[in-house]
Amino acid sequence: MKVISLINMKGGVGKTTLAVNIADCLTRQHGASVLMLDVDPQFNATQCLMSPEDYVEHRGEGRDTMLDLFDRKRVKASTVRGASEVQPKTLQEIDVVEVRENLFLLPGSLDLYRLEMAPGEGRENRLKAYLTAIQDKADYDYVIIDTPPTPSVWMTSALIASDYYLIPVRPDPLSLTGLDLLKSIVEDRKENYGLNVRCAGVVLTMTRQGTNVLYDAMRYLSGDNYWKDKIFTSQIPGRVKYAQQQLNNIFMLDSEAPDMRSSIVNATNELVVRIA
Repeated sequence: MKVISLINMKGGVGKTTLAVNIADCLTRQHGASVLMLDVDPQFNATQCLMSPEDYVEHRGEGRDTMLDLFDRKRVKASTVRGASEVQPKTLQEIDVVEVRENLFLLPGSLDLYRLEMAPGEGRENRLKAYLTAIQDKADYDYVIIDTPPTPSVWMTSALIASDYYLIPVRPDPLSLTGLDLLKSIVEDRKENYGLNVRCAGVVLTMTRQGTNVLYDAMRYLSGDNYWKDKIFTSQIPGRVKYAQQQLNNIFMLDSEAPDMRSSIVNATNELVVRIA
């Protein structure tokens, strides 16, 4: 089982889009069994994989979300029954959703915003502990983790659980200048937690071929001693029509644009080779 987090401190770079579609492509093109973990409190990956009706039903039935994984023992107050202690589920008891054959999801939850979780209290290790706990009952080839666009405890938790991290980035100056800051934050987490997580590479997203912006981005990355070996040859083109369809559970492999289909196939193939 190989665990890959998609990270970037900047929003709007196609992080969730890439995460969801890599997971989809791994199952459909490689026959792999994939678990998607949505630790972004905005739970966009969940919205791409579950219809609103299915998600409402899922929550209405009290089924598990990422909140259950990070929950802890707490006291529930009642003016009628007094205070009672609420015990969280064990990690082995947390169930995932089978989106379709070979693709599984532990849905995200907006309620993660309400969960008070300070760095250093130990719960940042829960994601890794969960993956360790389920190894005996689940046989996933890959785990893909979608993270929030902030250097938060959620990102830290994902890095602790991961073997690799993948960085989607738009080919514009503002996005590119944040790469070195992101690198320093990851290195800081690696040192503080004794991690061996490695960078799988940088994927340029929302690209337009033949533009000066793309040319300048490639020149910038290829001229940097650290990033030059991290650049994916595969790039993800920008398509407004596809972006509008994501919440209808449409994947890149189903796109009417041939370059959109080939880009996700090539990027996924390249990722598989890089982490082999």
